[in-house]
Amino acid sequence: MSLTDILCPSDIAAALRDCQAPDSFSPKKFFQISGMSKKSSSQLKEIFRILDNDQSGFIEEDELKYFLQRFECGARVLTTSETKTFLAAADHDGDGKIGAEGTDCLNC
Repeated sequence: MSLTDILCPSDIAAALRDCQAPDSFSPKKFFQISGMSKKSSSQLKEIFRILDNDQSGFIEEDELKYFLQRFECGARVLTTSETKTFLAAADHDGDGKIGAEGTDCLNC
């Protein structure tokens, strides 16, 4: 399964266009534009599984910086500031990674 099986490709493209400039990424806005904020819990878990590049059950900081590239391989890498801000918003237990049980972070 791919992200385009769950999300509309034109919505993904619009979300990526919105954050092309460095330090312009807002997780909440990206999730709204891409359509993730309207997905069911099971769909969010599947999106999380796809985004978890190493299939560890967690999205670690080094994976998170490539978040946009999971949607489109030519997309930019998140800046250090964007990555840390995103992680801080989604890492509810402070362990430095986002767990699969925290799929609500995909709507943060």
